[in-house]
Amino acid sequence: MALAQHAFATSVEPLKDVQADPAPCLTAAGADDNDKAVDLCTALIDNENTAKPDRVKALIARGEVYARKDMVDRAISDYDAVLRLDPTLADSFNARGELWRKKGDRPKALADFGAAIKLNPGHAAARANYKSLALELERLGALMAVAGKPSFNCAKARRAVEKVICANPDLADLDREIFAANARAVREAENPRAARALQREQDEFIARRNAQFGRPGYDLPTAMKRRLQKLNGVDGY
Repeated sequence: MALAQHAFATSVEPLKDVQADPAPCLTAAGADDNDKAVDLCTALIDNENTAKPDRVKALIARGEVYARKDMVDRAISDYDAVLRLDPTLADSFNARGELWRKKGDRPKALADFGAAIKLNPGHAAARANYKSLALELERLGALMAVAGKPSFNCAKARRAVEKVICANPDLADLDREIFAANARAVREAENPRAARALQREQDEFIARRNAQFGRPGYDLPTAMKRRLQKLNGVDGY
């Protein structure tokens, strides 16, 4: 009787939990089977029997899928989870940085690229991303510094047309763009004679602008836009 009771007790003991298998999730993600990968990886992530390293791999795989599907917020959320589980993954910091950059949050992107480099100084992608973003921020800072400012010194503006340009940020930006486009055209001219001819055209445009501004029918913004279009070409080059 005791033996029977012992056998019965043994037979009803719960089986030890079986560890979840990450292979189907990773295989689907590697094959770019996006919808299947999301389903399989989500099941793996939500499974309490999934080992921590496998959960990290599943989150990365699903994050990559979301990134391919342009679901940026969901991809960032997965990389957030990855880095909470393992904050030593330089690749994940770089990947999340690229997503922040795509979303337009440059400071967070730069911070993630920097974190990736700190973890792995030889991380080529993170170093390239950090460098290009730093240059982009530098250019944006330079543009912001001159935004709304024309090519000439407004403190010395005497003509009515110059004062109007100084008072209108859009016209000021147009004036600066015209000046830069003309300078480029003159610099890239085939020969000195062609360069002088190009500069003469610009001087004539300025003289015409000064003389005609304020007269009936003269449209300053339109005249400036046409001049810029002529300098840049129809296609903007």
